Parts: sequence; structure tokens; C-alpha cells
Amino acid sequence: MNNRQAIRALVRKDIQAITASVQLWLPMLIVPLIIGIIMPAVLLWTASRMELRSLGNMSFLLDTLDTLTHSGQIPRLVSMPTDNHRIVYYLGLYMFAPLFLIIPVMASSILTANSFAGEKERKTLEGLLFTPMSMETLFKGKVLAALIPSLLLSWTTFIIYGIIANILMYPMFGKWMFPNLNWIILVLWVVPACSLVVILFNVLISAKVRGFQEAYQLGGLVVIPLLALIAGQASGMLLISPFMLLLIGAVLLLISFALLRLVTLWNSRQQLAESQI
Repeated sequence: MNNRQAIRALVRKDIQAITASVQLWLPMLIVPLIIGIIMPAVLLWTASRMELRSLGNMSFLLDTLDTLTHSGQIPRLVSMPTDNHRIVYYLGLYMFAPLFLIIPVMASSILTANSFAGEKERKTLEGLLFTPMSMETLFKGKVLAALIPSLLLSWTTFIIYGIIANILMYPMFGKWMFPNLNWIILVLWVVPACSLVVILFNVLISAKVRGFQEAYQLGGLVVIPLLALIAGQASGMLLISPFMLLLIGAVLLLISFALLRLVTLWNSRQQLAESQI
């Protein structure tokens, strides 16, 4: 068996293990359904049909929009005829964007925590380590087995969200509004880079701990900087521009290279075998 065949076999085996476990695939479907489809659809529909100034709890968001309008950070807001147009435009094209990073982070964390840690729990890691495949092939297979489902899930949610956003925004703006440049860079550049960082970080952890739960909990630490990004975007304090997205993706790729180096240095065949004893 050559390297490509070995990688394909590893990817197929890991994906079959994921689809066979409700504990793994159910959270990966529920989270995108809620934060990527249901919540944005409800908020966009509500914002397009209600008198927002009459709702007291909307004052913070309207004040944020006033600040963004007067500062010129989103120039098109100036020409919007009503608050409803401004808030729908901001929600649909800016505010929900960072939330979509939660999807690849969550999916990658679950999938990778199941890689080496899951193999240890199922007592199948030893069999893998005794095969003639190289450690490089083993790690490539594990990374791809997490990266491919994570990207497919993120891109599918993006397409469904885009269809819903355009359907809800078209009656107000008279044209398809989604996606803008921010979303294209986010989905094609930042999401793959973010997924790769999370996967490599979790592979590093998963190879060192003894069980899935321990690997998943430690891997969840990568969500902390993401929450700061979401809060900054929601408050208008950190409006993510296309340049910033390109920069974030480039930094994430650099971190990926560093993590890849650590993964190969810290995980020899003998170390992995000893870690499950």
C-alpha cells in the first residue's frame, strides 16, 4: 500500500467512526443549524419587519450602527433609508460573520479529539502503530480526516445561510446582497486556515492525553480568542475589514506551520505507543 492509499484508508476509517457515533456527529449538526441558520434567519426576519426604535433592548445595537455610520467604517450605511435597512444590512453582511468561525472550530475540535485519543479509548492505536506506514502518513491521514468534514460542514452552512439571507434581504434592497468580499475571504481563506490550526493543536493534545473527553476539553481553549473577536464585531469596536481577514488567515497559516513542526517533533512512534500504556 503506497502513502496515498494509506492516507485514503485512514480518512475513510476515521469518517466511518464519526458517522457511527451519535456523540460525535449530533453536536456537529446542531451547532451549525442553530448559529448558522436558525438564529440568523429569525433575527434577519425580525429586524426587517419590526419598528426597532420602539424596542428598548435594541438601543445598544442602534447606537453601534449610528457610530459606524458617522465614522464611515461602513460607507453604505449612510445611504440606507431606515433603521431596518441599516440593521438588516449590518446583521446579514457583518455581524454574523465571526459566528461562522465557531463552526469549523467546533467541528475540528470534536473530530480531532476523536483521532488519537479516540483510538486509545477503542484500543486500536497500537494496531495502527504496528503498520508499516510512516508517522508522516499517519498524521496526514488524521489531519485530512478532520479537515475534510469540517470544511464541508462550514461551506454547506455558508451556502444555506447565503440563500436564506438573500431571500430575506431581497425585498428590502431589491437585489442579491450576499456574499460581500468579507464573506468570500472568510470562507475561502480564514475558515480553512482556522480549521488547520485547531486540528493541529488538537492532534498535539489528542496524542498526549488518554481519552476523548480530556482531549475535547483541552482543545476547547482555542475558542477563547474567537469569543473576543465576536464581541468586538458585535460591539462595533473591532470591525473586521477584508485586509484584517487576509492578515488573520496569514497569521493562522504561520501558526499552523509551527504546530505542524511541534506535532512531528513531539510525537514519535514510540512516544505514542507509550502514551496509551
